[in-house]
Formats: sequence, C-alpha cells, structure tokens
Amino acid sequence: MLSKIFSMEEILKKFHDGQTIMFGDWHGEFAADDIIEGILDKGVKDIHAIAVSAGMPDLGLGKLISAKRVKSLITTHIGLNPVAKDQMFAGELDIEFSPQGTFSERIRCGGYGLGGCLTPTGLGTDVEKGKQKLEINGKEYLLELPLRTDITLIKATKADKAGNISFRMNSRAISTEMAFAGDIVIVEAEELVEVGELGPSEIDVPAPLVDMIYVREGNTRHVCPYWQRLKQKAQEGGK
Repeated sequence: MLSKIFSMEEILKKFHDGQTIMFGDWHGEFAADDIIEGILDKGVKDIHAIAVSAGMPDLGLGKLISAKRVKSLITTHIGLNPVAKDQMFAGELDIEFSPQGTFSERIRCGGYGLGGCLTPTGLGTDVEKGKQKLEINGKEYLLELPLRTDITLIKATKADKAGNISFRMNSRAISTEMAFAGDIVIVEAEELVEVGELGPSEIDVPAPLVDMIYVREGNTRHVCPYWQRLKQKAQEGGK
C-alpha cells in the first residue's frame, strides 16, 4: 500500500496560477491554513475559487482574497469579509452568488457526473440571470450547472496513511461532497493515525477519493483569531 502522506513542498507543486480550487472551510473556520499559507508564499494568483463564503480577511480563503490572489469566486455570501465586498465593487473580484442549498447541490452534481439540477430557488431574482429556465408539469425551474474543480482543498481532524479521513463534529460541513468534485483532492490533517484506527463509522471521506495528505506540524489545532477577538471583547465588556 502506497502512503498518501506528502510534504508541504510536494503538495505545493500541484498549485499553479489560474486554477479552479474548491475550499472546504466554513466562513474561514475549518480551513487548511498551513497549505493556504504555502499557496501565499508560492505566489499563486488568478485563482478561481469555490467556497461557501469569502471567509474573513485573516481566515481561510479570506487570506488569499486579502492578498488579491483570487480572480473569481462562486459562493453563497461574502458578508463576513469586507475586503471581498470592496474588491467586488471595485471590479477586482468577480463574484457569482449561489443560494446555499443550490450551491451544495451543484457540487454534488459535479461529483456524481450529473448534468446539473433543477430548482425554483432564485426565480425572479438576479440569480436567474443568464440561466436556462425549464417548465415541467406547469412549474418553472432554473437549470443550475454542476461545479467541479482542478483541486479540492479540505481540512480533516484525522487521517490514516491510506487516505481515509475523519472530521470532528460540524467541521465536516460539505467537505465530503467537495471531495467527490475535485480532480485532485488534497487534505490537511490535524492528526495522522495508522490504517485500521478509524472505524467504519468514523470515515467521512474514503481513501479512494483522497490523493494527497499533509499533516500539520505538531498535529496541532489552529485557534481561530476571530473567536479569540469575540472572547476578548466579551471579557472586556464584563469588566
């Protein structure tokens, strides 16, 4: 059995200018922070990103947006990242908004080889612009096209050497669906375990879907600076 554990140097060889990259972080949380820092250091630019949100200026995908490395973004909202908003209005960041349920379904379609999905969500709004509408049994639907990427980048709580990965609680988000929709699936893991240590019910993404795993140095969890700031404000307010 070949190990799927790689060094940061080997991982970064897969990233290039102009790629479409899907990010599994949830508003900046649960991000593959070490690899994102590596992408920044390498100077990768003109990224076409797909993510639930634009993150926050100093979290997850938001770091790449702040550094102006992202050319376009398909997302559900950008409300937590004023930098993304400013870039959008300045014409520096092309953003396509997709309702969150539709967004998830488009990724699932991309992963499962489907031609798209039909949904009434977005009819009569800006969401329908440029999209094909179909009438079925007297009801109108939008045809939403599937989403696939050159690379899917996700963060896992645990990984084994074969490539099976596990998420802690809601850090899974929609990363499982994203893993199906990437030509290359790269995982940053907090902890590496031996093959067989993850039980069947713990495996959220099976090994055949995962191409490369990077294990964080020291197997440490990153502390979210956003929640640190909130905690600090709460403590200051309580004095």
